[in-house]
Amino acid sequence: MKTFKSIFFIFLISVSIISCSSDDGAPGVDGVDGAPGAQGPAGTANVIYSGWINAPAGTPETIDGTSGLSTSFAVPQLSADIMAKGTILVYMSFGSGVNIYTLPYTSTAGGYANTITAIASLNTIKIFRFKHAADGTTVGLPSTLNYRYILIPGGAAAAAAKTAKLDYAKISYEEVCAHFNIQP
Repeated sequence: MKTFKSIFFIFLISVSIISCSSDDGAPGVDGVDGAPGAQGPAGTANVIYSGWINAPAGTPETIDGTSGLSTSFAVPQLSADIMAKGTILVYMSFGSGVNIYTLPYTSTAGGYANTITAIASLNTIKIFRFKHAADGTTVGLPSTLNYRYILIPGGAAAAAAKTAKLDYAKISYEEVCAHFNIQP
């Protein structure tokens, strides 16, 4: 009887060891993944932009010894941090919204080359137009011109640069709007 009990005991231990093996069989299926969702619209990476702005007509001003006409408009989001680390883009349209130019913009008007440029300062963008002639006269800066700004904080430009290197001086207004998902 002792032999039978011993054999039975060995049998039970063997069965226990075999059933407690680390080989648990084939892995189970957790569930079926669903179909991928639609791609969401590209974010603006904290980019700040305005609608088209009609600034007042230019008034005479001299900047760095250059006579011209200037006008300005408030940009409350234009912070010292954006000025130090970010990118400030300003565009101009002759009122139709069709032909859009990046500032600074140089053309011939009144028989002389002249430039319209943007000068950023804390919370303000000044538009300045000057003639490339030393005769002391200026070319008009009418209120029919429209302006739009795009402010790209330093971190946003760095994040955007990872996906595409942008040279803002060489790409069009439309390309900038498309890159940052801005309604033109």
